[in-house]
Amino acid sequence: MKLLEGKTALITGASRGIGKSIAHRFALEGADIAITNIVDDEEFKTTIKEIEAMGVKTKGYISNAASFEDSQSVINEVVKDFSRIDILVNNAGITRDTLLMRMTEDQWDSVIAVNLKSVFNLTKAVLQTMLKQKSGSIINMSSVVGVSGNAGQSNYSASKAGIIGFTKSVAKEVGSRNIRCNAIAPGFILTEMTEKLPEEVKTEWTNKIPLRRGGTPEDVANTALFLASELSSYVTGQTIHVCGGMLT
Repeated sequence: MKLLEGKTALITGASRGIGKSIAHRFALEGADIAITNIVDDEEFKTTIKEIEAMGVKTKGYISNAASFEDSQSVINEVVKDFSRIDILVNNAGITRDTLLMRMTEDQWDSVIAVNLKSVFNLTKAVLQTMLKQKSGSIINMSSVVGVSGNAGQSNYSASKAGIIGFTKSVAKEVGSRNIRCNAIAPGFILTEMTEKLPEEVKTEWTNKIPLRRGGTPEDVANTALFLASELSSYVTGQTIHVCGGMLT
């Protein structure tokens, strides 16, 4: 039996990068897949088709994770279409990097809204369903900079640190109902975003990593699979660093 057979997973911001890899990995393990994106673009449509081709029930939803109303609505739609939600992956996120002295209020507010408020929005919205089921796994995408901080990313670091505190609190609130809540803190992951960095910057980052390589979206997806499945049935309130030992 596949690890996620019979389960439904909702992954936000899953049209590319880490979110897309998680959706693919979950589908390979038999989960039905619901994904969200803020716009109905070609990347989103292509991702839906790719997952459908893997033989699982798949549907995409246009939704703004930073909106409380949108989040409640998309949860209701997914439950209507799939009858249940067993796994929620709060993956949607943005960056607006600059030094604090140059940072605008909008750059701060937009990152906090998309990265942190979205986690509140979707988690609160899904709890009613998971409480009825008396089961569920919530996986929140944090970052190593939420632990270590990073110059030029005070907004991003604050949002990712907030996710860790939120995750621990939710785990304590709903653990007695067999609902688990964990976070993943990726390090330097090779995605479309990091590919745009100059080679010397990528080399500098890689040299700081004990495993001497950048991570892949698949590395993060494998960790998400562990947290989504019964393999981690006694794991909650934790933050797993997927960083090649960068913070060791």
